[in-house]
Parts: sequence; C-alpha cells; structure tokens
Amino acid sequence: MEILSTNRAYGGTQGFYAHRSVETGTNMRFSAYIPDHEAGQKLPVVWYLSGLTCTADNVTEKGEFRRACSELGLIFIAPDTSPRGDDVPDDDGYDFGQGAGFYVDASEAPWSENFRMRSYVESELPALIGPEFPMADMRRQAITGHSMGGHGALTIALRNPERFRSVSAFAPIVSPLHCPWGEKALGGYLGPDRASWRAYDACALIEDGARMPEILVDQGSADQFLDEQLKPHLLEQACQAADIPLTLSMRDGHDHSYYFISTFMEDHLRWHAERLA
Repeated sequence: MEILSTNRAYGGTQGFYAHRSVETGTNMRFSAYIPDHEAGQKLPVVWYLSGLTCTADNVTEKGEFRRACSELGLIFIAPDTSPRGDDVPDDDGYDFGQGAGFYVDASEAPWSENFRMRSYVESELPALIGPEFPMADMRRQAITGHSMGGHGALTIALRNPERFRSVSAFAPIVSPLHCPWGEKALGGYLGPDRASWRAYDACALIEDGARMPEILVDQGSADQFLDEQLKPHLLEQACQAADIPLTLSMRDGHDHSYYFISTFMEDHLRWHAERLA
C-alpha cells in the first residue's frame, strides 16, 4: 500500500492511499480517516460508498464527517467507485463505465475483466485494511453511501449481515431493476437475464429473504432524481412486507448534492456509533 498524502484534521489523520488491486487489475485509491487513539485501542469502521461520477475525493472533501468521527472514535473509509485507467473500458455516458461501477462483479465483456467492485469492496479492500490499519476493529463494521453508493451499501449489507452491524444510505437507488440508471448498468454489466440482477437490488434481496435488523435512509424532497431513479417508496414497501424497521426521513427542500449529505452526515454517524458500541 502506498501512502499518497496525510493531513491532520480534528484530532485525527486524513489519508489517501493507493494499491494494486487483484480484483480490478488496476491501481485503486481510497481515503481513510483515523481518529487519534491510545496504543492498542481498536476503533470501529464505517465504510462510505460514493455515487455516480464520484471518486473517494468527493466525500473526503465535502462530507464533513471528521469532527464527528473524531468525537465518536470511528474510522471512516471511502473507496473509489470503479476501476480507472487508459486500458480500462469506458462509456460516453456518466452513468456507465468508469465512475459508475455500481458495486457489481461484471460478467459481460469487456467489463468483466476490470469491473469487479463487489469483490473489491466486500473482500479485497477489507482484507487490506486489517493488516495495514491494525487499529481497525474489523469485528465492528458499518456501511453507508450516497445514490449509487447507497445502492451499494444496502446490497452489500443485505448480502453480508454477519459482517455489518448497521447500514444507512443517503438518497439510495433502492431498486435498480426498476429505474433507468439500474437497467442500463445491470444490463450492460450482467447481460439480459434479469434474474441475475436480483443480487444487486436491495428490494429484490429483501423479497428473496435477506435481512438486516434495521435500516436508516435520508432522502431530499427536492431531489431531481427522486421519482424516476430513486423511488424510496419501493424500499418502504419491501421493508414493511419483511418486517424490517426502516427509518425513512424525507428532508424538505434538500436536493441530491453534498450540501444534503453533509447536513445529515453527523446524524448517520451517531446512529452507527450507537450500534457499533
């Protein structure tokens, strides 16, 4: 692992790091905020998955999480959203290809060689974090994310309930099976068999028996993608049918931007901290 940069902030260290990924076959970047701690102390880990077009930089620069993480003793890790590089396939659209990995393991050419973000986030990066950051308590993990990253957080947690004590999301794509973003991405990465898409759809996973103790979601009422792409009512229906407690807060006047995310980031971190204690 290569240390790209470190900066002091709010009684902790904000770092950017890079490593060669076996899963994606590319160099991958991520950020990690480590609060100050006593020697030998173990700190719980919160994963943050970013949305379309983003890198780890967006939340690191705009997410306003460090003060709360330092107070609560939370490590905050933000991976990239996709493999990148001149030799990595791409698409002209912002919602497919580089910057839009959708946290899936692609099975269709030419994407299948590099676009393995599910395995990268679920397996490879956590296996790196453990030895490289010995203060990280990998027995206490939570996950959250925004938009495409909210979709990633929900689906990864639902597939791995034994690993994550809590899951939340900001304006998530709750059902890629039922929105244009999801149909384009899952069709392109996984092919036309919609049955194979269900492992990457939070509502379908719940319908198929996946469970978490509870879910927290914040959604802006002025989000320009609310009705066509995000459709939080579908998650509400799925959770109600499965008897999963869902806290869905509609935030009046808020849009899809990091102004919205940063406003409620501390609320989410405190919610996770209670469950990671």
